[in-house]
Amino acid sequence: MSTDTDRAALPTALAEIAEDFSSVPVRDRLELLLEFSDGLPDLPERYVGHPEKLEQVDECQSPLFLVVELDDAVDGSAGDRRVHLFFQAPAEAPTTRGFAGILHEGLDGLTVPEVLAVPDDAPYRFGLTEAVSPLRLRGMVAMLSRIKRQVRLKSAA
Repeated sequence: MSTDTDRAALPTALAEIAEDFSSVPVRDRLELLLEFSDGLPDLPERYVGHPEKLEQVDECQSPLFLVVELDDAVDGSAGDRRVHLFFQAPAEAPTTRGFAGILHEGLDGLTVPEVLAVPDDAPYRFGLTEAVSPLRLRGMVAMLSRIKRQVRLKSAA
């Protein structure tokens, strides 16, 4: 089980989500994951029908696409740019949508450095290893990796 010290490296919102998951019995964690699935916002109209603007995360067991946008810098530096995440996943893929929902709620609106500082093992800190297969968790790890890669590329441009 993770300790509070382990979670210190997570941004506040992700740490709170991890705490929510660890505070419920293992048998209830899938239900909580479904709540995140239901809370995943729809893809904005500017991306609907434009798959070329989205990146597919092939490691996910269900089709998942994502795109990252960065706000314009207020002071001209990448450090104050805010990250915005958008996901597309079918309604019949609640686990994948739940993972995306966790990442959306935990990362959307953070600054570039905050997102890039998220530990790569963050998906394993939600206590889901007992509730879902390692293959499914690999999909969430891949989502986080793609998000960070897009943030690096777009903040350097």
